[in-house]
Amino acid sequence: MILVDSSVWIDYFRSAETPQVALLDSLFGCVPLVVGDLIAVEVLQGIRSEREFRHVTRIFASFRHIDIVDYELAVKAAQHYRVLRTIGITVRKTIDVLIAARCIEDGLTLLHADRDFLPFTKHFGLQVAYSEP
Repeated sequence: MILVDSSVWIDYFRSAETPQVALLDSLFGCVPLVVGDLIAVEVLQGIRSEREFRHVTRIFASFRHIDIVDYELAVKAAQHYRVLRTIGITVRKTIDVLIAARCIEDGLTLLHADRDFLPFTKHFGLQVAYSEP
């Protein structure tokens, strides 16, 4: 299963031509895609029109949904963050730490376009669907 990050969904809904969007297009119907609750919030809160909001929620409703965080995962995410800080890496957004921890914990592959996930790949084995060449 592949969890698609908001960085890719936002590009997708803006019709951006990125390698991650092209990969997402190719995955529809071929691989199980997952929408996380916090990812849905990040995408949906930025939508201005009611029509687009309904369109995106209909698309998201067609995928499996997962809750990103619970107490145990919050503790693991904090541990990951602390390890990265000790080696001089600061992740900019707490939500990204939580998303990475959920993927690592559940063995999900992450499709993203956000550099904050790179340290999780290198130091914690986060599996990603696309890596920059």
